[in-house]
Amino acid sequence: MKVEDQIKEIIEKIRPFLINDGGDVEFVKFENGTAYVKMIGNCANCLYSDLTMSETIETILTSEIPEVIKVEEYRD
Repeated sequence: MKVEDQIKEIIEKIRPFLINDGGDVEFVKFENGTAYVKMIGNCANCLYSDLTMSETIETILTSEIPEVIKVEEYRD
């Protein structure tokens, strides 16, 4: 399975928890070991979005997918 597909699969498992709090996350791209995701809804402006990114999304993706070295928020 391609890395992008693995990331999308894991993100789909994380989304219900964020949606429950009025937010969401969307996978944007994978480039040079970095997965870029976009925080949506309440997550986009939440004071805890950095914590959600580092403690939840990044921790899960880097532990489950060896090719993912880090996760960064994608900003338009």
